[in-house]
Amino acid sequence: MLPFPQPLGEVEVIEFEAEEFPWITIKLKDGTILRFKVVVTGVMKVGHDPNTGIPIYSIQTQGVIQLVKIPKELIKRTGQPRSPGPTT
Repeated sequence: MLPFPQPLGEVEVIEFEAEEFPWITIKLKDGTILRFKVVVTGVMKVGHDPNTGIPIYSIQTQGVIQLVKIPKELIKRTGQPRSPGPTT
């Protein structure tokens, strides 16, 4: 494993503009459909690689999950009275 390069100066917050954050659709075997995307929340330049001089960036991200479809049989509601079963 290569050692993580150490910052060679001050950390600089870099302004950025994201062109798009695409969604990834995930289909689970139980029938649930999720969508997931990663949103970039910040970019900082933390130094330069000592061998190449290339800038080193740190990117802050947040994952966003969206429930698209959940099969009714998977939904369990707590705190609500159960419907009575069949009476014999």
